Amino acid sequence: MNRELSPVHFLLVDDLAENLLSLEALLARDGIVLLKARSGDDALELLLRHDVALALLDVQMPEMNGFELAEFMRGNERTRHIPIIFVTAGTADNQRRFRGYEAGAVDFIQKPIEPDILRSKAEVFFDLYRQRQLLAAHRDELEAAAQSLREADRRKDEFLAVLGHELRNPVSALFAGFHLMRKKRDDPARTEIIHEQMGRQLTHLSRLIEDLLDLSRISEGKISLRTERIELDTILRSAIEASQPNLDAAGHDFTVRLPDEPIWLEADHTRIAQVVSNLLNNAAKYTPAGGKVALAAVPRDAQVDIVVEDNGVGIPPTMQSRIFQIFTQVEGHRDFAAGGMGVGLALVNQLVALHGGSIAVASEGDGKGSVFTVTLPLAQSAQPADATVGDARA
Repeated sequence: MNRELSPVHFLLVDDLAENLLSLEALLARDGIVLLKARSGDDALELLLRHDVALALLDVQMPEMNGFELAEFMRGNERTRHIPIIFVTAGTADNQRRFRGYEAGAVDFIQKPIEPDILRSKAEVFFDLYRQRQLLAAHRDELEAAAQSLREADRRKDEFLAVLGHELRNPVSALFAGFHLMRKKRDDPARTEIIHEQMGRQLTHLSRLIEDLLDLSRISEGKISLRTERIELDTILRSAIEASQPNLDAAGHDFTVRLPDEPIWLEADHTRIAQVVSNLLNNAAKYTPAGGKVALAAVPRDAQVDIVVEDNGVGIPPTMQSRIFQIFTQVEGHRDFAAGGMGVGLALVNQLVALHGGSIAVASEGDGKGSVFTVTLPLAQSAQPADATVGDARA
């Protein structure tokens, strides 16, 4: 466990400054913060602000003595379990000891103080507090891990349900088409229509399976990037060509804004075109018919931003940090998904990361549209072309 533990606080209470300085000199060490108070009121104020592992209280103080301060501490839920050691210059007869233990003391130390004895006792409470810190840290980590497992299990169940639905629909359509084609053998026109419908369903199935396989390859480190020095315009044109049918089918107003100067990347043409095409298809899918979708490339320093913007259904703020996780879909947007399983953006995120880039989303919320920004490094002229990244066992 790499979690850094907070310092351990000891509270020193004595009305004489020289006594506090002596205690401080005896107990000072790495990992301990010594809180000093010269009255009971000052001590209570410190106890409200700090978690304390041990309190050393002088018994004989004016106004509020050590026993009274201890009784106040025991009466407060925040401070009632703090170990107390009384420091006294007088004789600790049985009656005084009984009152001290009744107030919650764990020990008495007589003045003049034996340094080794005080350090030894303090070390015990330092170690006990550290153990509690470690146990609390382990507990928090276990709870976080358990929550992650519960979330993964929930998402797995959702994914299986969505996968079953998405596979059932095209398989049912293919099955129905097969039987219709057998019945319509003497009707070539109708057969051709059924054939085209079956082809679309097969394309949909193929896309689902390829997305899942790509994610699996990435997670196992088996995906291959065939990088080359290539102009961004070429990649974007390929992405637009692949997405144009979806944009046209929804009747969107699609605009493209590219810089006049060429932008060169060291990238896998197919994979970056896949990234942009996926974002354009998402924009087309989640924007009501007749909406606006825009694609832009904006160079800055040694990077370029590829921006896909729409005026569609938008993304709630609570979902924006999770939108690139696998199988994540926004509740209420499933009617727009039309065959999506929450895989596409996770795949986009992974492919962009493999290119040394990043992706971000911005949206003002439901119905306010979305802006996806892919940031990629520009090619360096000294880099060789036709490099291959990753394991070629894809």
